[in-house]
Amino acid sequence: MTTIVAATNRTGSYTLKLAIYYQKKLKEQGVDAGILNLLELPDNLLHTDLYGKRSAEFMPIQNVVTATEKFLFVVPEYNGSFPGVLKVFIDACQFPDSFYGKKAALLGLSSGKYGNIRGIEHFTGICHYINLHVMPLRLHIPHINKEFDENGDLFKEDTVKFTNQQIERFIAF
Repeated sequence: MTTIVAATNRTGSYTLKLAIYYQKKLKEQGVDAGILNLLELPDNLLHTDLYGKRSAEFMPIQNVVTATEKFLFVVPEYNGSFPGVLKVFIDACQFPDSFYGKKAALLGLSSGKYGNIRGIEHFTGICHYINLHVMPLRLHIPHINKEFDENGDLFKEDTVKFTNQQIERFIAF
């Protein structure tokens, strides 16, 4: 199973828009991928699902994580790194078996000019710690607010070229 993680809990985010784009492009290549939108995490996650505790509300999310063999994390830049909700999500999942030995591709985005380079580096360290194998091609898309056309598709030639390359490598990974 393949899961795309939209790694923010912000409503109306470009992160989710990019996750949906990747889902569509993977489908065109014959790969069904679900989207795990961190906006849908239980509101009481901090109080009910950390440190080995499990709530009924989190179990469907844990079941998706457990069944997933390949993750594609779409990670926006928050304060020079990644969103705290992504770390809380990782911490809430069963350790170590949720991610151990599985594969991941990382995609950073920002409204600024660096496309979350630092945040992807920070998150890569966490991925290594939880023994999640990270695909070497990590992308960074800057100025994400200028990347989509009216149909929700990426349209800039270089961005389309590099995202297609990442998708091809992710499928083969």
